[in-house]
Amino acid sequence: MQGMETTFPLHWLDYLAFGTYFLLLCVIGFWAGRKEKNRSEDYFLAGRTLPWYVVGTSFIASNISTEHFIGMIGAAYIYGISIAMYEWGNINAFSVLIWLFIPFLLAAKVFTTPEFLEKRFNNFLRQFFAVATVISNVTAFLAAVLYGGGLALEKLFSGTISRITAPVTASLVGQEQMLAILPDVNLCFAIVVLGVVAGSWAIYGGLNSVAWTDFYTVIIMIAGGMVVTVLGLNMLAGESGSLVDGFEVMIEKNRAESGVHAEAAVYHAQRIVQQDNYNRMSVIQPASHETVPWPCLFTGFLTAGIWYSVLNQFMIQRVLGAKNMYHARMGIVLAGFMKILLPLIIVVPGMILFARHPEGMFQPWEDVRREADQGYIFMLQNLVPMGLRGLFLAALFGAIQSTVNSVLNSTATIVTLDFYKRMLHPNASEKHFVKVGVWTSVTILLIAIVMACFVGHFTGGLFEYIQTLIAFFAPPFSAVFLLGILFRRINGKGATVTVIMGFIFGFLIKVYLVHFPDLFGREVYAFVKPYSNQSLIHWIFCVICCVVVSLATAPPRPEHVSDQLTLNWRKLNIFEELGGLWYKNVIFWWGLFVVLVLVLVFVFSG
Repeated sequence: MQGMETTFPLHWLDYLAFGTYFLLLCVIGFWAGRKEKNRSEDYFLAGRTLPWYVVGTSFIASNISTEHFIGMIGAAYIYGISIAMYEWGNINAFSVLIWLFIPFLLAAKVFTTPEFLEKRFNNFLRQFFAVATVISNVTAFLAAVLYGGGLALEKLFSGTISRITAPVTASLVGQEQMLAILPDVNLCFAIVVLGVVAGSWAIYGGLNSVAWTDFYTVIIMIAGGMVVTVLGLNMLAGESGSLVDGFEVMIEKNRAESGVHAEAAVYHAQRIVQQDNYNRMSVIQPASHETVPWPCLFTGFLTAGIWYSVLNQFMIQRVLGAKNMYHARMGIVLAGFMKILLPLIIVVPGMILFARHPEGMFQPWEDVRREADQGYIFMLQNLVPMGLRGLFLAALFGAIQSTVNSVLNSTATIVTLDFYKRMLHPNASEKHFVKVGVWTSVTILLIAIVMACFVGHFTGGLFEYIQTLIAFFAPPFSAVFLLGILFRRINGKGATVTVIMGFIFGFLIKVYLVHFPDLFGREVYAFVKPYSNQSLIHWIFCVICCVVVSLATAPPRPEHVSDQLTLNWRKLNIFEELGGLWYKNVIFWWGLFVVLVLVLVFVFSG
């Protein structure tokens, strides 16, 4: 990828496009959050008034961020189409959310997932999960999103940012030891600007502003992302070609059957799959694949999928704010259809980049990972003409803004209701809790900005950084939550022991991989190394632990296993509020979503 542009000049049309986007964003955010927020339910859950189309679009907008535009596109450059399974594979987690979790989360009328754990198990689980959620929200999501966005802006506008921050940089010249541990000043300036601007609507209007601005920004994100994909395919097609021609070229080059592309595809094959060959055009990869081994296609939802899409407060909060169970379920079905389309804007560009610049793979592995995270920026600098760049900037800012707002609002909800209200001032007024939520959002944003400046010190890519953290946090809670819904015999003692032992077990896995790789032989190490396989092993351990301890101790009290908290296998109390006529029915649209995903997996499994 040498010889490409390093500047990103803007036309007045670009400023007009971005300015128009930002003005409309402000109007929608102000309109949605204008009502006086005297109740916690108004600020934190939008008064439980969100319709299905806002639930679904906000769910996706919260999910799409810089780890997609930067991290996943970089991963697709390296690994090929298999990265699409991080989107299509949501069929399992979304189905479990629709049929197993939404009925009980809404029936319990909780504000947060930690609150549900208290009702089902005990107070310790609530507080433990609340702490883990706050830590993971700030480290695995908020800091990573701000870093990715700051990296994009710093690379795109390095000249402008350098001039602004030159005095600060000059003051550090000569302080070599300090510079060795400090993050890049230009990058931090970009992170601060993004954090302050992007987090404003979560602080001002709560979930109502967040959800309705998400509804608007997801349209802009998809439009901006598609611009890059279309221009990239046009580039591959040449002056006389069509989009179809460009798509065929991309597929041919990624099949990597001959020439430099074949050499590039297998250059790091031993690192990727511990084999001499590597198929970039298959979503079904060997169990030794370091990112998407085939077992994760069937078991990934049991670990990261449930934790990310169900237990993760910043994702599930808009579901808790839905009008009713029908709107919550249809919102997730809509999100599922959008997940089918997302690889067009977050996987295809990475494959286009490989088709155009396979030589980037002929480097040491760490350099490949580092440059892959910057690949999308190079595409923007060389493909997007002035006049359209404002649309992309609006899309990038929308991706950052929606996730930052969602994480801020959800984290403030947990801190305010699961800590402050419960432990410090349970009898304070509702208006007081709203004020605490506002100031909590400000504090969390400042902490995340500082942490984001240091994410770059992580040796892997942004995508790997996030997945590594998820592989550690997800399995204990995913196991406890799923077992608690399905089986009434699971009790608080079993759940408590499981999360404690689960975190210890997860830590031991990391110690083994880093310090004792030869302890059980190289084949075992090769299987355990992929973080998806780590998650599966971790999850199985937690399931066994939870079941054994629960069966060895007294059954849970009746109030912890009511029909509002657990599945009644005799009544199958999960089929309420499905809609009326077929074209409004949850079962019909969910079934269509499932069929489309299965077809895509079949087509790309060669």
